[in-house]
Amino acid sequence: MNWKNEWKILLLIVAVFLGCYYLPVGSARFDNAILEAFHLVKWYAQEHVLLCLVPAFFIAGAIGVFISQAAVMRYLGPKANKVLAYGVASVSGTILAVCSCTILPLFSGIYRMGAGLGPASAFLYSGPAINVLAIVLTARILGPEMGTARAVGAVLLSIVIGATMAFIFRKEENAKLAIQMAMPAEEVKRSLWQTTIYFATMIGVLVFANWGRPQEATGLWAAIFAAKWQITSVFAAVLGLILILWFGMRAWKVGLIALPVVVLALVFPDQPIIAFTAGFIGLSIFTSTDKGESGAWFASSWSFAKQILPLLLFGVLVAGALLGRVGHEGLIPSEWVARAVGGNSLGANFFAAIAGAFMYFATLTEVPIIQGLIGSGMGQGPALTLLLAGPALSLPSMLVINTVLGLKKTATFVALTVVFSTLCGMLYGMYFG
Repeated sequence: MNWKNEWKILLLIVAVFLGCYYLPVGSARFDNAILEAFHLVKWYAQEHVLLCLVPAFFIAGAIGVFISQAAVMRYLGPKANKVLAYGVASVSGTILAVCSCTILPLFSGIYRMGAGLGPASAFLYSGPAINVLAIVLTARILGPEMGTARAVGAVLLSIVIGATMAFIFRKEENAKLAIQMAMPAEEVKRSLWQTTIYFATMIGVLVFANWGRPQEATGLWAAIFAAKWQITSVFAAVLGLILILWFGMRAWKVGLIALPVVVLALVFPDQPIIAFTAGFIGLSIFTSTDKGESGAWFASSWSFAKQILPLLLFGVLVAGALLGRVGHEGLIPSEWVARAVGGNSLGANFFAAIAGAFMYFATLTEVPIIQGLIGSGMGQGPALTLLLAGPALSLPSMLVINTVLGLKKTATFVALTVVFSTLCGMLYGMYFG
C-alpha cells in the first residue's frame, strides 16, 4: 500500500462519509432549502430553458457557422478599433431582454469565433443589465437616479473591466491573434445585409417570446406584451422564408415545421409555449439530419447546449438551496443579507457584490428583489452594487464561464466585477445615500 498516493482517496471517502453521517435531514431550514432548490430549478426549467436558452443556443450556433471569423476579428478582435469594439460590445445587450444565462451562449459564440477577451468580457458584463426593459423598470420602481446610474454604470464598468482583462492577459491574446491570423480566409456565401436580417429574425424571436408583463395595463409596453406571440410568429415566419431563399432548405421541410405549430397554436391558444416548442423541435429534426450548412448549424448549437445547460441547471439548484426564491428562505437566512447590506460602508457594498455572485437573477426579477431589500434597510450604494454585479455574475454563470475562459480568467473576471461594482456603489451611495 502506497499511502503517498492513497491518502487523498481516503480523505475524500472520510469527508463524504462524515457529510452523510451528519446530514441535517429533519432540520426545518435544511429541508426547506432542499425544497427551495427544486422549486427554483423547476421554475427555471419552465420559464427559461425553452423560451430563452433554446433560441440562444441556435443563435450562438449560427454565430459559429454563418459569421466569418475575419468579420468577428475585424470588429471585436484584439486588433480591432478599440472605440468601435468596446462601444459595440458594451451596448449590444440593450435590445436583449434576457438574463445572464441567455447571454452566456452568445458570449461563448463570439469569443470562440475570434472576439478579443476585452470586448467579449464587456459584452458578458453589460449584456444582462442594460436591456431597455430593465433600465425602464429600475427607473420607475427605484427612481430615475438609480435607473440612470445603472445604465451608465453598466456600460462604463463593462469597458473598464473588459480593458483590464485584455491588459492582464495581453500575452495570451497576442498568441491567440497570431494563430488566427495564420488561418486561411473563409469564403463568404451571403452578403452582410442577408446575414444581418437572418440574425435579426432570431433575435426578434428571442426578445418578443420573453417579453415580460409590464406593471401598467395600458401604454406601449402593455400593447407589445398583448401582441408578443403574434410578433414572435412574424419573426419566425420570416426566418422560415430566409431558410428557404438564402440557406437552401427545402420548402416542404419548412412547411412541415410550420404545420404543427399553426395547429397547436389554434388548439392551445392559452398555452403558446406548446406551439413554440413544436417549432424548435421541427427545426432541430430537419437541421440535424441535413448534410450541409444547416446540419453544421445544428451541430454547433448542440455543442453549446451540451456544455452549458447541465452547468446552468446545477448552478440554479445550488443557488436555490443557498438563498431560496423571492420571499422564501434557503440555507442562508434573508435577514442576514438585509442586515449585512445596510448603510453605505465598504463592507456593505462588498457584501452586496459577493451576494450577487451567489444569487440567481432571472430577467427583470432583480428590481423587485432589491426593492424588498431596500424596504428592509438596504442602503442606496449596496442596491446599485447588487444591480451591477448580480445580473453579470451568478453561480450558474461562473460555472459556464470557467469552461470557456478557464479558471484563471474566470477568477479575474469575477474579482474585477466585485471590486468595480463595489466602488461604483460606494460612490453612488456617497451622493444619493
